[in-house]
Amino acid sequence: MKIIGVIPARFASTRFPGKPLEKLKGKPILQWVVEGARKSQLLSDLYVATDNQQIAEVAKSIGVNVAMTSPDCATGTDRIFEAIKNIEVDVVINIQGDEPLIDQSYIDPLAQAFLDEPRLDMATLAHGLAIEDFDNKNAVKVITNIHQEAIYFSRFPIPYSRAEFNQPSVALKHIGLYGYSRAFLQKFCTAEPALIEKYESLEQLRALYLGARIKVLQVQKPTYGVDTPEDLQKLEALLG
Repeated sequence: MKIIGVIPARFASTRFPGKPLEKLKGKPILQWVVEGARKSQLLSDLYVATDNQQIAEVAKSIGVNVAMTSPDCATGTDRIFEAIKNIEVDVVINIQGDEPLIDQSYIDPLAQAFLDEPRLDMATLAHGLAIEDFDNKNAVKVITNIHQEAIYFSRFPIPYSRAEFNQPSVALKHIGLYGYSRAFLQKFCTAEPALIEKYESLEQLRALYLGARIKVLQVQKPTYGVDTPEDLQKLEALLG
């Protein structure tokens, strides 16, 4: 089974334009992500998917493959699908380009899920839900079935509409890294957005609507995403 990692990286971020090129401790954020992804023991190859020449040049300078994509890609998932159209691959791991602390401890569990269950559609990550994230709509929650497969994702408190929040293990906090089988990635990207996806603004709900089996793998600690310049400053301070 050939498993590759793809890092979607665009310049025109609404909240933080040029984010992949911004420096963290002297290195571009993109370089942090690439170096973390290269620690994986299970990826056959690694690509940066971008529509920006500056980002492409940085990627080439650190020796990573580049797939140039259209500036019209609506989401990172669409960018990944365009990037792999002419690549022979069985499974694609979507590695977020704004998660500079990503490493093999996040990537390899996703890849291993497909080695264990070759007929899997998707896999994603989650960790324990802290009480302070219960009502936080930026903290996406996921609940799973007995097979550790997603039942539903929501920005709202689930499944506590009639109970106090005293069972934090029932819902987990979702981490937005994904693995896709090639066949399901094509199905997903060629389908219309589902109403539940639009209402929650969560594209993984399209996958559930399409009947996907999404394996949810628990990790011990959250990732650290950089969405704004303030996030970058906080991470710089955290790393000392």
